Amino acid sequence: MNKVMKNAFSMLHPAVGLLYFSAVLVFSMFIMQPVCLLISLISALTNAVYLNGKRTVLFGLRFVFPTALLIIIINPIVNHAGVTILGYLPWDNPLTLESMVYGVASAVLFGSVVFWFSSFHTVMTSDKLIFLFGRVIPSLSLLLSMALRFVPRFLQEFREIRRAQKMLGNPAIGLKEKVKSGVRSLSVMLSYAMENAIETADSMKARGFGLKGRTAYAIYRMTKRDAACLIGLGITIVLLVIFRCIGAAKFRYFPSVKGNSSDIFTLLFYLLYAGIMLFPFALNIGEGLRWKLSQSTI
Repeated sequence: MNKVMKNAFSMLHPAVGLLYFSAVLVFSMFIMQPVCLLISLISALTNAVYLNGKRTVLFGLRFVFPTALLIIIINPIVNHAGVTILGYLPWDNPLTLESMVYGVASAVLFGSVVFWFSSFHTVMTSDKLIFLFGRVIPSLSLLLSMALRFVPRFLQEFREIRRAQKMLGNPAIGLKEKVKSGVRSLSVMLSYAMENAIETADSMKARGFGLKGRTAYAIYRMTKRDAACLIGLGITIVLLVIFRCIGAAKFRYFPSVKGNSSDIFTLLFYLLYAGIMLFPFALNIGEGLRWKLSQSTI
């Protein structure tokens, strides 16, 4: 499949991506209704697999799963709220069902937010952030773009340094040697970071960054499809907020687990929520099918 068609969502105007990820991240972090949490997690994983590939997601799970498990274990130990007491801990604090359920919900929330940020990093590249915020808040846009670029670039550089050390034929065996090897790698990384900072500063100065009246070339133009996506997302977000305000998908964890999950407004809320969460995946799949259909007619 053509790569552009595969990642059609990334081809939309940056404003669409910013609105979408702002909405899904806010919804994912503040709507802790169990069904919504599951929808958010499944959608985040689906989009991450489609955009970044299975190997990247599996690598991320190596970090997310242990952390989520730690959240599930720690929450009942430090949180004793709830009326359904299942037993008592060795230090006489109650172990409640509500705190255990809340721990699981928090772990699911954590996992979904991590993978949403993974998709955000893929779609909202540094040039898009600079395009959106460069004229309004240039310093912040530059800081955001450099921060997003910093982690993957320096991780790659660190792997190169470690590989070069191994090629020298001095494998780190034992704690002392491993510490020395780590210090050498850190020293090289700091030197590389400082050199890179000087080069970046010189490049920015040569390009006139910060000068009054400086203009910038923009490659993004708002199309009819972009406008339609913005309007559609905006309407969906407003409807979700309205449904929440009238009590749809209401749920509580304390003092007892209770919520409504079957009234008409809640069901409509679930439908809209799943629709906005899976919007990039649906768009990419739709564009892929459209591309295959156009190819078959040639």
